[in-house]
Amino acid sequence: MTEDADASARRRRARQRRVGPFSFRQVGVVGVVVAAVALGLVALTTPLGRPASVAPVSPNATFYRIGNATVGLSIGDRAPELGIPDANGAATPLLDLDGNPIRLADLRGHPVWVNFFASWCPPCQAETPTIRDVAADYRARGLEVVGIAVQESSADDVRAYAQRYRLDYTIGFDGTGAVYNAWRNLGIPTQYLIDGDGIIRMIVKGPLVDRQTAEAALASIVPPPASPTASGSPSG
Repeated sequence: MTEDADASARRRRARQRRVGPFSFRQVGVVGVVVAAVALGLVALTTPLGRPASVAPVSPNATFYRIGNATVGLSIGDRAPELGIPDANGAATPLLDLDGNPIRLADLRGHPVWVNFFASWCPPCQAETPTIRDVAADYRARGLEVVGIAVQESSADDVRAYAQRYRLDYTIGFDGTGAVYNAWRNLGIPTQYLIDGDGIIRMIVKGPLVDRQTAEAALASIVPPPASPTASGSPSG
Protein backbone atom coordinates (compact mmCIF):
# COMPACT_ATOMS: atom_id res chain seq x y z
CA MET A 1 0.00 0.00 0.00
CA THR A 2 2.87 2.31 0.87
CA GLU A 3 4.68 1.50 -2.40
CA ASP A 4 1.55 2.37 -4.38
CA ALA A 5 1.27 5.69 -2.57
CA ASP A 6 4.93 6.50 -3.25
CA ALA A 7 4.57 5.68 -6.95
CA SER A 8 1.47 7.85 -7.21
CA ALA A 9 3.32 10.74 -5.56
CA ARG A 10 6.24 10.36 -7.94
CA ARG A 11 3.89 10.45 -10.94
CA ARG A 12 2.24 13.64 -9.58
CA ARG A 13 5.64 15.27 -9.11
CA ALA A 14 6.67 14.24 -12.62
CA ARG A 15 3.51 15.76 -14.11
CA GLN A 16 4.20 18.99 -12.21
CA ARG A 17 7.68 19.16 -13.74
CA ARG A 18 6.28 19.11 -17.26
CA VAL A 19 4.89 21.86 -19.49
CA GLY A 20 2.24 20.22 -21.60
CA PRO A 21 3.88 17.23 -23.30
CA PHE A 22 7.41 18.62 -22.63
CA SER A 23 9.65 18.34 -19.61
CA PHE A 24 11.23 21.38 -17.99
CA ARG A 25 14.58 20.23 -19.38
CA GLN A 26 13.24 20.18 -22.95
CA VAL A 27 11.66 23.61 -22.52
CA GLY A 28 14.94 24.95 -21.13
CA VAL A 29 16.95 23.65 -24.10
CA VAL A 30 14.52 25.24 -26.57
CA GLY A 31 14.73 28.53 -24.72
CA VAL A 32 18.53 28.57 -24.89
CA VAL A 33 18.45 27.82 -28.64
CA VAL A 34 15.92 30.62 -29.29
CA ALA A 35 18.00 33.11 -27.31
CA ALA A 36 21.16 32.16 -29.22
CA VAL A 37 19.40 32.57 -32.59
CA ALA A 38 18.01 35.96 -31.54
CA LEU A 39 21.45 37.20 -30.51
CA GLY A 40 22.88 35.99 -33.82
CA LEU A 41 20.22 37.84 -35.81
CA VAL A 42 20.88 41.06 -33.86
CA ALA A 43 24.60 40.77 -34.59
CA LEU A 44 24.01 40.16 -38.30
CA THR A 45 21.52 42.99 -38.80
CA THR A 46 23.26 45.68 -36.74
CA PRO A 47 25.00 48.13 -39.14
CA LEU A 48 28.71 48.70 -38.73
CA GLY A 49 29.20 52.30 -37.68
CA ARG A 50 26.63 55.08 -37.67
CA PRO A 51 23.78 55.22 -40.20
CA ALA A 52 24.28 57.51 -43.18
CA SER A 53 21.54 59.87 -42.03
CA VAL A 54 23.54 60.90 -38.95
CA ALA A 55 27.10 60.27 -40.12
CA PRO A 56 29.38 63.29 -40.20
CA VAL A 57 29.70 64.70 -43.71
CA SER A 58 33.13 65.53 -45.07
CA PRO A 59 33.00 68.83 -46.99
CA ASN A 60 35.63 67.64 -49.46
CA ALA A 61 35.13 63.95 -50.19
CA THR A 62 31.82 62.37 -49.19
CA PHE A 63 29.36 61.75 -51.97
CA TYR A 64 26.99 59.10 -53.26
CA ARG A 65 28.45 57.07 -56.09
CA ILE A 66 25.61 56.20 -58.46
CA GLY A 67 27.52 55.48 -61.66
CA ASN A 68 30.38 53.46 -63.06
CA ALA A 69 33.94 54.74 -63.24
CA THR A 70 34.31 56.88 -66.33
CA VAL A 71 36.45 59.68 -67.72
CA GLY A 72 34.37 62.73 -66.91
CA LEU A 73 34.63 66.38 -67.79
CA SER A 74 37.86 68.16 -66.91
CA ILE A 75 38.91 71.61 -65.84
CA GLY A 76 39.38 73.69 -68.97
CA ASP A 77 36.59 71.94 -70.90
CA ARG A 78 33.67 73.90 -72.22
CA ALA A 79 30.61 72.97 -70.21
CA PRO A 80 28.06 71.04 -72.31
CA GLU A 81 24.57 72.40 -72.66
CA LEU A 82 21.89 71.13 -70.29
CA GLY A 83 20.07 69.29 -73.07
CA ILE A 84 18.14 66.01 -73.09
CA PRO A 85 18.79 64.11 -76.34
CA ASP A 86 15.83 62.51 -78.09
CA ALA A 87 15.69 59.50 -80.43
CA ASN A 88 16.66 61.64 -83.42
CA GLY A 89 19.76 63.04 -81.76
CA ALA A 90 18.28 66.48 -81.21
CA ALA A 91 18.51 67.93 -77.70
CA THR A 92 15.57 69.30 -75.74
CA PRO A 93 16.53 71.88 -73.12
CA LEU A 94 16.28 70.86 -69.49
CA LEU A 95 13.28 72.50 -67.82
CA ASP A 96 13.14 74.17 -64.44
CA LEU A 97 10.38 73.50 -61.91
CA ASP A 98 8.19 76.13 -63.58
CA GLY A 99 8.57 74.57 -67.02
CA ASN A 100 11.05 77.12 -68.36
CA PRO A 101 14.10 75.97 -70.38
CA ILE A 102 17.52 76.22 -68.75
CA ARG A 103 20.32 77.13 -71.17
CA LEU A 104 23.89 77.83 -70.17
CA ALA A 105 24.18 79.92 -73.31
CA ASP A 106 21.69 82.34 -71.77
CA LEU A 107 24.01 82.74 -68.78
CA ARG A 108 27.13 83.75 -70.71
CA GLY A 109 28.91 86.59 -68.97
CA HIS A 110 27.91 85.24 -65.55
CA PRO A 111 29.84 82.86 -63.32
CA VAL A 112 27.73 79.70 -62.95
CA TRP A 113 27.63 77.11 -60.18
CA VAL A 114 26.06 73.87 -61.44
CA ASN A 115 25.13 71.49 -58.61
CA PHE A 116 24.02 67.91 -59.35
CA PHE A 117 22.10 66.66 -56.32
CA ALA A 118 19.13 64.61 -55.09
CA SER A 119 16.65 65.33 -52.33
CA TRP A 120 17.17 61.85 -50.80
CA CYS A 121 20.97 62.23 -50.60
CA PRO A 122 22.19 63.10 -47.04
CA PRO A 123 25.40 64.89 -48.19
CA CYS A 124 23.24 66.91 -50.60
CA GLN A 125 20.87 67.83 -47.79
CA ALA A 126 23.83 68.89 -45.64
CA GLU A 127 25.14 71.33 -48.24
CA THR A 128 21.79 72.78 -49.37
CA PRO A 129 21.60 75.58 -46.75
CA THR A 130 25.13 76.69 -47.65
CA ILE A 131 24.31 76.79 -51.37
CA ARG A 132 21.12 78.73 -50.64
CA ASP A 133 22.88 81.34 -48.49
CA VAL A 134 25.90 81.75 -50.76
CA ALA A 135 23.67 82.02 -53.84
CA ALA A 136 21.76 84.87 -52.20
CA ASP A 137 24.89 86.70 -51.05
CA TYR A 138 26.72 86.36 -54.39
CA ARG A 139 23.78 87.24 -56.62
CA ALA A 140 24.80 90.89 -56.67
CA ARG A 141 28.21 89.79 -57.97
CA GLY A 142 26.59 88.05 -60.93
CA LEU A 143 26.61 84.44 -59.70
CA GLU A 144 24.00 82.10 -61.19
CA VAL A 145 23.32 78.82 -59.38
CA VAL A 146 21.69 75.93 -61.23
CA GLY A 147 20.70 72.88 -59.23
CA ILE A 148 19.97 69.70 -61.21
CA ALA A 149 17.94 67.06 -59.36
CA VAL A 150 18.65 63.51 -60.54
CA GLN A 151 17.07 60.12 -59.84
CA GLU A 152 13.95 61.63 -58.29
CA SER A 153 10.49 60.08 -58.32
CA SER A 154 8.74 63.20 -59.55
CA ALA A 155 9.13 66.93 -60.07
CA ASP A 156 6.70 67.42 -57.19
CA ASP A 157 9.18 65.78 -54.80
CA VAL A 158 11.88 68.22 -55.94
CA ARG A 159 9.46 71.14 -55.69
CA ALA A 160 8.60 70.15 -52.10
CA TYR A 161 12.31 69.95 -51.30
CA ALA A 162 12.90 73.43 -52.72
CA GLN A 163 10.01 74.81 -50.70
CA ARG A 164 11.20 73.14 -47.50
CA TYR A 165 14.67 74.69 -47.83
CA ARG A 166 13.35 77.99 -49.27
CA LEU A 167 15.48 77.73 -52.40
CA ASP A 168 15.12 80.59 -54.86
CA TYR A 169 17.82 79.66 -57.37
CA THR A 170 17.15 77.74 -60.60
CA ILE A 171 16.47 74.01 -60.21
CA GLY A 172 16.06 71.60 -63.10
CA PHE A 173 14.36 68.20 -62.97
CA ASP A 174 16.54 65.58 -64.66
CA GLY A 175 14.15 62.68 -64.09
CA THR A 176 15.73 60.31 -66.61
CA GLY A 177 19.30 61.21 -65.66
CA ALA A 178 20.02 62.23 -69.27
CA VAL A 179 21.84 65.43 -68.34
CA TYR A 180 23.65 63.73 -65.47
CA ASN A 181 24.92 61.04 -67.86
CA ALA A 182 25.78 63.53 -70.62
CA TRP A 183 28.06 65.30 -68.15
CA ARG A 184 29.66 61.91 -67.35
CA ASN A 185 29.17 62.20 -63.62
CA LEU A 186 30.13 59.49 -61.16
CA GLY A 187 28.14 60.46 -58.08
CA ILE A 188 26.30 63.19 -56.20
CA PRO A 189 26.65 65.87 -55.16
CA THR A 190 29.01 67.07 -57.88
CA GLN A 191 29.78 70.75 -58.41
CA TYR A 192 30.95 72.53 -61.56
CA LEU A 193 32.24 76.08 -61.30
CA ILE A 194 31.97 77.68 -64.75
CA ASP A 195 33.29 81.09 -65.76
CA GLY A 196 31.53 83.72 -67.82
CA ASP A 197 32.87 82.21 -71.06
CA GLY A 198 31.37 78.80 -70.31
CA ILE A 199 34.68 77.15 -69.33
CA ILE A 200 34.85 74.79 -66.35
CA ARG A 201 37.32 76.20 -63.83
CA MET A 202 36.76 73.82 -60.93
CA ILE A 203 35.06 70.46 -60.27
CA VAL A 204 34.21 69.34 -56.73
CA LYS A 205 33.11 65.72 -56.29
CA GLY A 206 31.44 65.99 -52.94
CA PRO A 207 29.42 68.41 -50.82
CA LEU A 208 30.39 71.99 -50.08
CA VAL A 209 28.99 72.02 -46.58
CA ASP A 210 30.78 74.91 -44.92
CA ARG A 211 30.72 78.45 -46.27
CA GLN A 212 34.50 78.91 -46.21
CA THR A 213 35.04 75.93 -48.51
CA ALA A 214 32.26 77.07 -50.84
CA GLU A 215 33.67 80.59 -51.11
CA ALA A 216 37.16 79.23 -51.76
CA ALA A 217 35.74 77.25 -54.69
CA LEU A 218 33.82 80.25 -55.99
CA ALA A 219 37.02 82.30 -56.03
CA SER A 220 37.91 80.38 -59.21
CA ILE A 221 35.07 82.04 -61.14
CA VAL A 222 33.81 85.05 -59.17
CA PRO A 223 36.11 88.09 -59.22
CA PRO A 224 36.76 89.74 -55.87
CA PRO A 225 34.51 92.65 -54.99
CA ALA A 226 35.65 95.98 -56.33
CA SER A 227 37.45 98.20 -53.87
CA PRO A 228 35.53 101.34 -52.93
CA THR A 229 36.61 104.28 -55.06
CA ALA A 230 38.17 107.12 -53.14
CA SER A 231 35.92 110.15 -53.16
CA GLY A 232 38.88 112.47 -53.50
CA SER A 233 41.95 113.53 -51.68
CA PRO A 234 41.64 116.18 -48.99
CA SER A 235 42.74 119.65 -50.01
CA GLY A 236 45.51 121.33 -48.11
